[in-house]
Amino acid sequence: MLPPIVNIFQGLFTFFTMEPLMAILRLTLILLGILLLYLGYRNVLEPLIMVPMGLSMAVVNAAIMLMAAQKYGTLFLDPFAGSVTEVVGALQIYFLQPIYTLAFTNGLIACLVFAGIGVLTDLDFFIVRPGLSMLLAIAAELGTIATLPIAYFLGFSLQESASIAIVGGADGPMVLFTTLMLARNLFVPITIVAYVYLSITYAVYPYLMKALIPRHMRATFMDPREIPSVSSRDKFAFSVVACILLSLLFPVAAPLFVSFFLGVIVKEAKIARYQKFFDEVLLTGSTLFLGFVLGALLSVNVILDMRIFLILILGMVALLLSGLGGLAAGVAAYYLSHKKINPLIGIAAVSCVPTTAKVAQKVAQEANPETIILPFAMGPNVAGVITTAIICAIYVTLLPLL
Repeated sequence: MLPPIVNIFQGLFTFFTMEPLMAILRLTLILLGILLLYLGYRNVLEPLIMVPMGLSMAVVNAAIMLMAAQKYGTLFLDPFAGSVTEVVGALQIYFLQPIYTLAFTNGLIACLVFAGIGVLTDLDFFIVRPGLSMLLAIAAELGTIATLPIAYFLGFSLQESASIAIVGGADGPMVLFTTLMLARNLFVPITIVAYVYLSITYAVYPYLMKALIPRHMRATFMDPREIPSVSSRDKFAFSVVACILLSLLFPVAAPLFVSFFLGVIVKEAKIARYQKFFDEVLLTGSTLFLGFVLGALLSVNVILDMRIFLILILGMVALLLSGLGGLAAGVAAYYLSHKKINPLIGIAAVSCVPTTAKVAQKVAQEANPETIILPFAMGPNVAGVITTAIICAIYVTLLPLL
C-alpha cells in the first residue's frame, strides 16, 4: 500500500519505480515535446501541428501513473482498445478517446484535413500545364517507391513497408489513411514519425535546395502573369471530372479524392459560408486535434518498441529521396524549357500542400527577390497529392493479395 502522499504525486513517483531506461526515455520525450513546442512557437517548424503536438507529447509523458494491474498509463487515451467492452470502457475513462476512436481509427481525420486543404488550393497552373505538373510529381514519388524494398529488406512486412514508404509523399493524412488500411499494428509510430518529419520540409529542404541547385538556377525568373487565366467554371468542371474519374479508377482512395476535391469545388463555386466553415472551422479544428492526439499517442511505451528507430531512419530516407527526385526533375525541366522554368518547383511536387510550394518560393526569393514561383509551384504540389493518393490506392489494393 503506497503512502497517500505518493498517490497524490504519482507522476513524479513513477519516475523512481520504473526501469531506468524507461525513465530516461520518458524524460527525453518530455524535453522533446518542449522543444517541438518552442520551435513551433518560433515558426521554425509548422506551428499548426507542432504547438499542440509538442504540448501533448510533454504532458502525456509527465502524467504517467499506476493504472490497473500495476501497469503504467495515462488518462489521455488507449490506442489499443479493441473489443466492444474495451472501447466502451475507454470512451468513459480517457478524455481524448472519443476523438481518437471516432476520427482516427477510421481515417476520418485524414478526410477532414483534406477537405480543408482543398478549399485553400489553387489549380490554375495544374490545369494549364498538367503534363509538366504530373511528370514532376511522379519523379517526386521516388521516396514512396524506393523506400518499400529497403524497409522490406530490414525486416518489415510488405504492408508495413508500404506504410512507411508513403511517408515520402510528405502528406500526413495520406500516411494516416494508408497505415490504417495496411499496418494498424504500426499506426502510432508511423503516423507520429510522418508528422514530426513533415517539419523536414521546413527545416531540411531549404538546405537541400541550396546545396544541390546553383544560385543562378534558383534565381530563375518566372512571371505569374504568364499563366493563362483559368475561369472558376473551368476549375469547377475539372474538379468534378477529376474526382469522379480518379474514384472510378482507384475506389479505395475515393474518400481522400472526394474530400480534397469537395474543398476545391466549394472554393470555385464561391459558396462563402462553406468556404469559411471548411477553412476556419473544419481545417483549423481537425488540425488542432490531429496535432494534440498525435502528441498524446507518443508515450514512452511506444518508444520502447525498438522498431521505431528503424521507422525514424526510413522516414528520413523516404522524404530525402522524394526531395531529390523532385529536384532532379526540376533541373531537367529547367534545361528542357531553355532555362525558363525554375528547378525549385520540382521539390514542390512532394505533396505537403501548400508547405513545399511555399518553401520553394522562399528559397527562390532569397536568390532573386523579383521572382514569384509560388503559383507555378502549386501545379506540381496538387499533382503530388494526386500521385501519392494513386500510389496509396495501388499499395492498399495489391499488397494484401501478395
